[in-house]
Amino acid sequence: MHKLEPLQTNHEKERESGVSVKDTGSDKHKATGSAARAVYSIDETSAEAAYATIVLAFTSDPAARWSWPRADDYLRNMPLLARAFSWKSFGLGTAFGMDGLAGAALWLPPGASSDEESLASLFECTTPASIHQDFAGVFEKMANFHPHEPHWYLPLIGVDPACQGQRLGDKLMAHALARCDADRLPAYLESSNPRNIPFYQRHGFEEMGKIQVGSSPTIVPMLRRPRAPR
Repeated sequence: MHKLEPLQTNHEKERESGVSVKDTGSDKHKATGSAARAVYSIDETSAEAAYATIVLAFTSDPAARWSWPRADDYLRNMPLLARAFSWKSFGLGTAFGMDGLAGAALWLPPGASSDEESLASLFECTTPASIHQDFAGVFEKMANFHPHEPHWYLPLIGVDPACQGQRLGDKLMAHALARCDADRLPAYLESSNPRNIPFYQRHGFEEMGKIQVGSSPTIVPMLRRPRAPR
């Protein structure tokens, strides 16, 4: 969904379907100078902070707000969505943050998958009944686009709106894509916000098609083939 904006201003570059968290106050994430701008791995102890960033970053995401138009429903359920999509990333060492969790990218490596059962249950129990049939169609089409070959999957990436315009999203993306290139594996994501597509294209992702069912917003699956390491 997301997830994971042509050449734009720095402010526009950071509008990603993703998240970021304000400094939690943990010594683990306090840094100054260049250290504060380094990408680091996030473990389970920082998961809730990362999800808080996700919630902030997705407040105007078309797919998220189609799912939960009311603010209270969104704030209650978006953290659950983030968990179902990305919980495994923390234990696998493929959840990344930077700048006191002002930005976060939650990747799933080859062989790992989101909690599909929890996702289905969450949408069935918390979204308006009027969109359930459309939801089912969207997820069916998403499954059809999802690569069968080994790949890295990015369900969520984002930057705290208060910290956008600092290229945090670019740095988070470049960090993980270097690993994809080293592994000689493709990277895959679904963009749920059209503003983010130029951002992903700058990092080598290409559109595979478009997903739109009934009243749903358009979701764009995107794939990036590995590049030769520099």
